[in-house]
Amino acid sequence: MAREDAVRCLRCLLYALNLLFWVMSACVLGVAAWIRDPLNTVLTLTAHTRLEEAAILTYSPAVHPVMIAVCCFLIIVAMVGYCGTLKCNLLLLSWYFSSLLVIFCVELASAVWTYDEPSVQRSDMISLKSRMPNFGLQRYQWLTHAWNTFQTEFKCCGVIYFTDWLEMTEMEWPPDSCCSNQYPGCARHAHYHDLSDLHQEGCGPKIYSFIRGTKQLQVLRFLGVSIGVVQILAMVLTLTLLWALYYGRKTPELDCAPPPPVTHDSDPLSVTHGPSADALKPSWTRTNKGWANPPNTTAKLGEHQFEMERLSYQTSTN
Repeated sequence: MAREDAVRCLRCLLYALNLLFWVMSACVLGVAAWIRDPLNTVLTLTAHTRLEEAAILTYSPAVHPVMIAVCCFLIIVAMVGYCGTLKCNLLLLSWYFSSLLVIFCVELASAVWTYDEPSVQRSDMISLKSRMPNFGLQRYQWLTHAWNTFQTEFKCCGVIYFTDWLEMTEMEWPPDSCCSNQYPGCARHAHYHDLSDLHQEGCGPKIYSFIRGTKQLQVLRFLGVSIGVVQILAMVLTLTLLWALYYGRKTPELDCAPPPPVTHDSDPLSVTHGPSADALKPSWTRTNKGWANPPNTTAKLGEHQFEMERLSYQTSTN
């Protein structure tokens, strides 16, 4: 009874952990997709600079294709673990444990291999100005789109200040993406009438803060650590459940085996053939406490022994 309660408790815990695997894996995929677009924009703006290397070192563990594939595979593994727990199938549970162990080793190796503190300083932001003269050129439309996207999403203009556009390019006013309220020609109107309509903060500090880590990256790191902890707990519970199920299958075989027949060395006569021998054979019955003789077996055995002794005495006197 206690073993059945323990198995039921283990199964409930594994159901909950598999549900956590689904939820956390889906969250990792969602946050990774959310952070991928601004990361691609930053990598475009910082191409061939130290900032690009720092951004790759910071975000590669979170958006690496290996980690995305691991999260997708973990969803499938959690489904197999749920089915194995539901059916108490030793083969499925063994495959579930082995898969979790492999995934945990891959995650641990990837985290150790990609962990490195990016060496970037604020002075490196000045290198972004070298990308500004190509803004608006026909063959650099991808760079123009990256600048407009970043300035719109992060509400910044230029590298240090919006005047960087006037210094590094032949433009007479900043791009329209620098306006807080964008419409065609808004930057020209703000340049000549009201500069407060332009974003006053440069994009250099924004990129520096992005490379050092964003809230989305902190969420991904927390989810990664949480998945690792849940995997360890799930492997321990799976091993315990496997042991309990295997032991539970072995025990009934031992319980069902009948006990050896009881022999009495003090019996004066032993009958091996004939109806008397059949009558002397006890009939075993199965009870909740084990195997036992029927109630009248002992009385019948005593009567047959008395009858055999009487016959033996009459034979000897004759």
